[in-house]
Amino acid sequence: MDFTHDERTLDLVGRLEAFMTEAVLPAEPVFAEQAQAARDRGEPWTRPPVLRQLQAEARGRGLWNLFLPDAPDGTRHGAGLTNVQYAPLAEVMGRSPHIAPEACNCNAPDTGNMEVLAQFGTPEQQQRWLGPLLDGRIRSAFCMTEPDVASSDATNIRTRIRRDGDDVVVSGRKWWSTGAMDPAAELLVVMGQSADPDDEHVDRHRRQSMVLVPRDTPGVTIVRGLTAFGYDDAHHGGHAEVTFDDVRVPASNLLVGEGEGFAIAQARLGPGRVHHCMRLIGIAERALELMCRRASQRVAFGKPLAAQGVVQAQVASARIAIEQARLLVLKAAWLMDTAGNRAAHTEIQAIKVLVPSVVQQIVDDAIQVHGGAGVSADTPLAELWVAARTLRLADGPDEVHRASLARRELRRWADA
Repeated sequence: MDFTHDERTLDLVGRLEAFMTEAVLPAEPVFAEQAQAARDRGEPWTRPPVLRQLQAEARGRGLWNLFLPDAPDGTRHGAGLTNVQYAPLAEVMGRSPHIAPEACNCNAPDTGNMEVLAQFGTPEQQQRWLGPLLDGRIRSAFCMTEPDVASSDATNIRTRIRRDGDDVVVSGRKWWSTGAMDPAAELLVVMGQSADPDDEHVDRHRRQSMVLVPRDTPGVTIVRGLTAFGYDDAHHGGHAEVTFDDVRVPASNLLVGEGEGFAIAQARLGPGRVHHCMRLIGIAERALELMCRRASQRVAFGKPLAAQGVVQAQVASARIAIEQARLLVLKAAWLMDTAGNRAAHTEIQAIKVLVPSVVQQIVDDAIQVHGGAGVSADTPLAELWVAARTLRLADGPDEVHRASLARRELRRWADA
């Protein structure tokens, strides 16, 4: 494995770092002010105008749709980068995770939904939804998790997708549907159970389907926006509770076909987990930078915090953890590029367990060094901590990935 960046990657990293320094980071306070003004007007999910300005700037700098690799048939929807090429770019964007990814049209859940449409969508589905998403004209949401079952086991999902002639009818309740509060979210990608619940002959991994539901379809109700540790996550389009009351859409809105939902979900979540971890490395780097700056500027008990042994230990531990996490993320990305997502299964699960946890600790240490300022809104640290902590649940909780990793490892010795 050689993780030396090629010339194209180095060029994009340089341009993206300049974009961050010259445009994104200076826009953070403007974004916050405009977002608060929207809340005061009773429009908390309206995108701040500065975001459109940043998107136009990113397009002009050639920093648009960086996440999407070429399709197997050679079709290029995005920048056509490999996972290894995209990793350092996602890390740079992760330094401002609530603005930079969307400024470059590389934000979840749209990235995952675009990947699904590019890989599994029909030409008609791609024309109707993928094109506008790639152009940034609309947003989307992914509706999988449910409040009434343990959704960490996707076979528990109870939302029904029932065939009725040339239509399918969707009935159920979802929550943590990221992006659905955004007025621009015109598409909901919904996962539900399409097999007869009483048919015991259907494999439990073939009971689910995915269907594309326009948000304005009769029977779709956006019930409320959820908060994570008090944050509404409006910059991601929020996290919605959504009900589907006999929602009727054409059967042609099914992705691939009935019974393919679980397989599509696995294909979608693989790259998504890697992208999250790539961005988390950027969060860790920013937290470490803030910690070092603060430690160098503050004096306690007669000497700078940077001279205190406990702070030095935190800084050293953070640097070690970042380097370890980055290397494991790059290995997972390299395996995905060279051997396919299935061959990288262990590494993808490993980084999903490791990276959010170590980044959470690094941000927590940075908060501690900042004292009261660290838990306030005067620094980005509190919100960065929430992002890392939440990702220990999103795309599968730590416990599920640990259990799967353990089973895979133990199978190697079962017949030894």
